[in-house]
Amino acid sequence: MTVVIQCAAGKETDAGYLHTQDRRRVLFVARPQLAQSSGDFHYARPDDASDTEGSWRDVLVRYNATSHGNPLGLLPAAALYTHPVYARLVEKVGDERLFILSAGWGLLPASFLTPNYDITFSTQAESYKRRRRADLYHDFSSLPKDADTPMVFFGGKDYVPLFAHLTRAHKGPRTVFFNSQKPPNVPGCRLERFVTTTRTNWHYECADVWLKRL
Repeated sequence: MTVVIQCAAGKETDAGYLHTQDRRRVLFVARPQLAQSSGDFHYARPDDASDTEGSWRDVLVRYNATSHGNPLGLLPAAALYTHPVYARLVEKVGDERLFILSAGWGLLPASFLTPNYDITFSTQAESYKRRRRADLYHDFSSLPKDADTPMVFFGGKDYVPLFAHLTRAHKGPRTVFFNSQKPPNVPGCRLERFVTTTRTNWHYECADVWLKRL
């Protein structure tokens, strides 16, 4: 079983950052030009050019690939978010079978070292944080090649299109949980409605119920 859960706005206070060469922390947002200026941060999109070689996404790939003791203190993707459901999923299904669907980075393995960022699909978010569907991102899609295990997805409707796109090559059956009266349009996926009165972040409750069935 492969589990995918969307990212969250709440990040751990000790989450690390990538840095510019002049040691400013890089905060990744959807629209850097709209972010309030701060001398403490350099605002950037993940695919913006870095101040070294390649994009900031390239910098992050190199950081994860190099054995260096993690000097910037980046957290694994599943440990970056404050909600306890991420830790419960790691405990139950393991790092190797859990993936985070990040609005900033794409589909990440639970153990992938990930910097603090503030990007979301939520239409309620401030403009500088909100990724639009038409925005160009070179999202990671880190599923193993030829994987054919059953897959489940816990996430809101704004994240379903990205999930469908980044998992389209997965050879196993995919199940998408949803909460709305109208099912989402996800060709090739099985849909299962999760009935709850919770409206905001209902997918956490859904994941907890699913874990209890294991």
